[in-house]
Amino acid sequence: MTGPFGAATAVNPNGGGTYTAEILPGWDIAGNANGGYLLAIAARALLDATGRPDPVTVTGHYLAPGKPGPVDISTDVVKQGKRFATGRAGLTAGGRPLLSVLGTFGDLAEDHGTLLVDGSPPDLPPIESCVLVVATDTFPPPFMGKVELHLHPDDVGFAVGERSGIARVRGWFQLLENEPIDTVALLCALDAFPPTIFNTNLPIAWTPTVELTCHLRTRPVPGPLRCQFTTRFVTGGFLEEDGEVWDMQGRLVAQSRQLALVPRA
Repeated sequence: MTGPFGAATAVNPNGGGTYTAEILPGWDIAGNANGGYLLAIAARALLDATGRPDPVTVTGHYLAPGKPGPVDISTDVVKQGKRFATGRAGLTAGGRPLLSVLGTFGDLAEDHGTLLVDGSPPDLPPIESCVLVVATDTFPPPFMGKVELHLHPDDVGFAVGERSGIARVRGWFQLLENEPIDTVALLCALDAFPPTIFNTNLPIAWTPTVELTCHLRTRPVPGPLRCQFTTRFVTGGFLEEDGEVWDMQGRLVAQSRQLALVPRA
């Protein structure tokens, strides 16, 4: 895959199931690399290790913040089946564990059709009528300048102190320079949007990810993606974010559930 995202998530094989990569500057939130970006780097290594073209389900447990600089990736192929392969990966920086990943990988090129869809893409205005997120050194964070997000006008009130009261964020996602969105980029899309609780009456601060699980259904057709993230429960110092990503043909291409920490007041 070529383009800024492909280059930023590239891995270099060293043999024996080990890889090196680079956490590039600018893919961060308050100095810490975005969680979906880190998960994409790990997925690139596991795709190579398993010999499969697409992630199907990937779960990441975040152990420490990722800072710009070199990382080492170790992989272990747990099982090679006819249709799927399952593997583990660990990202470390200077011997310090950053991320532990378990995933199943396969080929999502074939569309097996739709049997039941009890849902629909989020209702979004045209992309040109949505609000483009412009990155800054602080808020919005630098990461927002590495992808292109257009938020639903009803979901950006937090930026001017007029919160909707609904723990929901909707919008369009695409990569810069018209880079095609592959299934690894879907992992990034599932963690690219502002936290849902920004639109509630809770403290506005970033929500560190504890665990992120992504389910990939099919490869998206070219074009921007319709995305929606919602939260129903904020309890015990944690919140969940449930994500849906739909392509331009109205197909559900990815889902996620993330467990994150509630911002401290």
